[in-house]
Amino acid sequence: MEEVVIVGAGIAGLATAVALKKVGVRALILERSKGLRTTGTALALYPNAWVALDTLGVSDKLAALYAPFESGYMTDVKTKSIQEVHFLPNSRNGALPRAVHRKVLLEVLAEELPPNSIRFSSRITSMETQVEHGLSICIVTLDNGTIIKSKVVIGCDGIHSIVARWLGLRPPVYSGRSAVRGLSVFPKGHGFDHSHTIQQFVDVGKRAAFFTLNDKEVYWFFGATCPPKGVEKEADPEMTQREVVEDLAKDFPPVYLDIVKHSDLSSLTWAPLMFRYPWDILFGNLAQSNVTVAGDAMHPMTPELGQGGCLALEDAVVLGRHLGDSFSKHGKLVSQCVGVAIGRYAKERRLRAATLVTASYLSGWLQQDGSSRLMRFLRHVFYGFLLARVVNGITEYDCGKLPSVSSLPSCDSESSI
Repeated sequence: MEEVVIVGAGIAGLATAVALKKVGVRALILERSKGLRTTGTALALYPNAWVALDTLGVSDKLAALYAPFESGYMTDVKTKSIQEVHFLPNSRNGALPRAVHRKVLLEVLAEELPPNSIRFSSRITSMETQVEHGLSICIVTLDNGTIIKSKVVIGCDGIHSIVARWLGLRPPVYSGRSAVRGLSVFPKGHGFDHSHTIQQFVDVGKRAAFFTLNDKEVYWFFGATCPPKGVEKEADPEMTQREVVEDLAKDFPPVYLDIVKHSDLSSLTWAPLMFRYPWDILFGNLAQSNVTVAGDAMHPMTPELGQGGCLALEDAVVLGRHLGDSFSKHGKLVSQCVGVAIGRYAKERRLRAATLVTASYLSGWLQQDGSSRLMRFLRHVFYGFLLARVVNGITEYDCGKLPSVSSLPSCDSESSI
């Protein structure tokens, strides 16, 4: 019998396991891949994510490797106008946005866990809940026939989550936008000014961005309302790179095209941008008894505000806080209290997640869709007056702290799961 089973060793899964470890709860992570998943290469983490990382005890390790961004620039490809966004330090810890390698983030989180916490090549085929001796348990079956019983199951298994489907959440929907992502390498250095800014470029139906990770590596992104040609035929990375440079982004600034030309082809990925309807998050079944979801399994969203990974880290701390409160109160996981704790977690995350899913989608709609005079006016208002307020308002969020478990009460006579 496992205390907690976490499905998926992505950002949400690993961070949740770290949060639970800090409150004294053991977790087993089941990951279907053979190793840590690194799809996406890199991501920007905004101040709200650094608050969570600080709570998890790993922020210093990452901050030592990556410099902060103080500002970002949005360039209109047609008009050449440039809007600047200044990022405000978080009021709790003074954090600013930083870009990190996804692999490094996962490794830093994994290093915090006890040996054998992650079981790779473990694909779930089914799950069910049963009552044994009057207590609810979850039974997970793997593709090799292994059966695992757990007191709690947390689905951190991404956009096509088996756990979310088991809970009855409707599947994510296509946003009408697709994205190519890549990592460019300059062996002799990229030569960009080390002011560490995020550069974005917007055209009708298209949006691109890049930011530096270090002296030699630059992460880039290209999103459009039409996917690259041939993706249905599984086009090779070189073909995708060539289409971005010669067709989709041919009118974008030379500095951006040069970055795409320097891509490490093995890093290129293409994906349709999916999201869950916000009303499904607000009113859907995010938790049932001792089962819940976190990260993309709960709130897949489009990337315009860069909050997917940030919200996953928030989820981990909030879930750890609620389960930790229950554990600290009783000295163990108590049957009746676990469901209450998970329910409180789901209630706390609903509005926050639904709001950011909506804001991200609408941000992308304003930035990319339509060339009418009204849309151009709305984009001008959004870039000039709203974007900085939206970003800084969203990233000021504080997910809270984990309860101290230094002095747990002794186990009482209550029945544990």
